[in-house]
Amino acid sequence: QVQLVESGGGFVQPGGSLRLSCAASESISSFNVVGWYRQARGKQRELVAAINSGGSTDYADSVKGRFTISSDNAKNTVYLQMNSLKAEDTGVYYCKAVKGVYVVRRYWGQGTQVTVSS
Repeated sequence: QVQLVESGGGFVQPGGSLRLSCAASESISSFNVVGWYRQARGKQRELVAAINSGGSTDYADSVKGRFTISSDNAKNTVYLQMNSLKAEDTGVYYCKAVKGVYVVRRYWGQGTQVTVSS
């Protein structure tokens, strides 16, 4: 069973930065794609950024130019660098990994809270 553990959340003022980490229990290269999602209170969970096994990345329009997703295969970790944070970035951030071809499995972490407020 794949385990994903997020860390790095916290409280930050608008304009500040945070780096989230998603540590996997197995090699990152074994996943088709790893994504960061967030869920604000009362809203649906939404994709923020994703990186696939080839290193290609994708971002939600709301975070383009501010957030960067990256991976470190040696540490089995995917990062989300978040700069110029805004109040609307507040939410619980989850890591999701997708694995498999004929049988596709999806794994979620427990989430980490990010609060952006003055």
